[in-house]
Amino acid sequence: MRTEDLLAALATGLWRWDSVSGAVAYDAEAARLLGLPAEAVTLSQSAARARFHPADWLETKATVLLALTEGSLAEARLRVVDEKGTVLRTVRSRARPVSRGGNEDGYYLIGTLQEIPEPLPGTAAQGAPVTGDWRRNREAFLLDAGRALAEAMSTAEVLRVASGLSMPGFSPDGVAVFGVAGDRLSVIGRQGHRAGAEHASGDIPVDHDAPATEVVRTGRAVYLPSPDHYRERFPAAWPLARSRHRHSWAYLPLIVAGRTIGAWMAGFAHPMPFSPDERSVLTTIARMLAQALARTALQETERELADGLQRSMLPARKPDIPGLAVAARYVPTGGGLQVGGDWYDVIALPSGRTALVIGDVQGHDVRAAGIMGQLRIAVRAYASEGHHPDAVLSRASRFLAGLGDTGAPGAGDGWDPRFATCLYMEVDPVAGTLDIARAGHHDPAVRLADGTMVIRPTAGGLPLGIDPDSDYPTTRVVLEPGETLLMCTDGLIETGGHDLETGWERIREVFERPAAPAGGADHDLESLAEALVQAVHGPRSHRSTGPLAARREDDVALLLIRREAEVCLVGPGSAPVRRTAVTVAQAEPERIAGARQQLRDMLHDWADRDQVESAVLLLTEMVTNVLVHTDGDALLVAEVSGRRGDRRLRLDVADGSDELPHPRSPGELASSGRGLLLMEMLADAWGVDPRGDGKCIWVELHERAPEGPPAR
Repeated sequence: MRTEDLLAALATGLWRWDSVSGAVAYDAEAARLLGLPAEAVTLSQSAARARFHPADWLETKATVLLALTEGSLAEARLRVVDEKGTVLRTVRSRARPVSRGGNEDGYYLIGTLQEIPEPLPGTAAQGAPVTGDWRRNREAFLLDAGRALAEAMSTAEVLRVASGLSMPGFSPDGVAVFGVAGDRLSVIGRQGHRAGAEHASGDIPVDHDAPATEVVRTGRAVYLPSPDHYRERFPAAWPLARSRHRHSWAYLPLIVAGRTIGAWMAGFAHPMPFSPDERSVLTTIARMLAQALARTALQETERELADGLQRSMLPARKPDIPGLAVAARYVPTGGGLQVGGDWYDVIALPSGRTALVIGDVQGHDVRAAGIMGQLRIAVRAYASEGHHPDAVLSRASRFLAGLGDTGAPGAGDGWDPRFATCLYMEVDPVAGTLDIARAGHHDPAVRLADGTMVIRPTAGGLPLGIDPDSDYPTTRVVLEPGETLLMCTDGLIETGGHDLETGWERIREVFERPAAPAGGADHDLESLAEALVQAVHGPRSHRSTGPLAARREDDVALLLIRREAEVCLVGPGSAPVRRTAVTVAQAEPERIAGARQQLRDMLHDWADRDQVESAVLLLTEMVTNVLVHTDGDALLVAEVSGRRGDRRLRLDVADGSDELPHPRSPGELASSGRGLLLMEMLADAWGVDPRGDGKCIWVELHERAPEGPPAR
């Protein structure tokens, strides 16, 4: 005998609830016990809930949650009621939660239903009587409804919650919400089978003879317990309502702060007398619904405002720069209006070149967004006049400082000075040169042709707006074919508890990841931009350093540019070349530390770490020699070529002096004169090449395994 047949013989029904879809499936015996036709049926959660006494349903829900937590059996006693709230019988339910299996979320609740006789009066088994506990049921229902409406985050969610409410003893067949716009009334949402169809024609004048319009005009509810009441009171609207085959209607005003914002219609498929208790429940629901709709409407308006503000402050379309692929992202912070001070821009210059700008105004509020908009327009105007990068930032700094001065009469109320960081870059896509000026911003990062990421140190000045007379030196960087440059704000780096060092390491993991083999340069760059954002905001970020909450505590803006090329090769069958160039000025000897870090980044996978330290020592010696013994700047070019395990590192340091180095014999206590000796000892090859405007000192190191001979 099958299990189903055995259960039917014992007058026991079987049911199953899906926690994901909310659907409840009953077999024929379970349906009969619930007062339904004796055949298998699947109901929605709200429809199934309406078959039970509200107080019992709430108690059963707590029992099921406990059983789910403990993995135990959930047993409950439930009273089955009809549409009028009359108790038909009492049943016992036994259920156990079962996992859906695989990687699917949620679970099934599988159980049985069996009718039990009513206990004798005065016995311990007697449950709470249905008569007299209306107040308790109503309070439990309203608490549940209030929680659900408070958690709804959009107008559509509010309407779904309203349509799924299973009221004590009665449940609407459908609901419709009307909104007021001027002198017109329109359906802004409807839920449920045939919900609101009697007003499907669209907007109607407020002075029209209809239940919803009268509610809006008077601010008082209209109850229509029967079709006769509807036809007699609103004959003009009755022809539309007659075709819906409903028996009762309730129209209630939606009032917020003394203002009627619309009306709520609840239609019933069975006659409703609308007793005082039922009207009290409907009135309370209407008040909660009005508050929820007003709240979600305000949130949606704020989101639209933030989206519109964001779109107006960012480039209208994706820039088209010949020879370069470009990708950009802006992700607002998760709080408030979701606007802040981060921005990026792409500007066509009179010279035919293109300027790329990225910046961050102090703060995460509306004022920061407003200053950002003004500063972006100012930078665009100065750039469009044809000024060089240093002049653009100098003028922008004076402009931002002036914004603070105009609002500070005696530094009184309303004075809120702000500063901003900015990175301005003028791009020549033909030559691949980037003229960069930096105002307190992060240095850009470059992914070399073979995938290695290095930070490009650039000269910089104070953030904009601090000192109106600040200077912003310009650094020229060459972007080789196949290389990708990243400009970003600190929201991409110092987020989730990361500092500057650990933040760049997190970005490095994504930035150095090989690109997809297909899709084109633009597609690869868009994928990389999305991956960088997900590294900070995605689920994976919760497994890295820092607190797990509030990952979106700062705006993120980023720009990616890639100089188009398949690969940059040094010969047939060769691997891509790693190359970097750094200029160390006489007045900036501290930039030697940045050059050393770049070299270490380039040699991150070099086989012999001792050779790496030797290369760093040689670089320091060569650059320092130029700064000490000449009157000019030092230009360093570092290049790694060949395949892994058999590579060559070449360091070229050029200067403008014609004086060639010569060997010396320093004494034991001498503080200089050992440079050439170090080059002779540590380098596999070295030399000096005279040039028309100076000379170039070079050294070469050949990769070798630790403790082994150099590879040739």
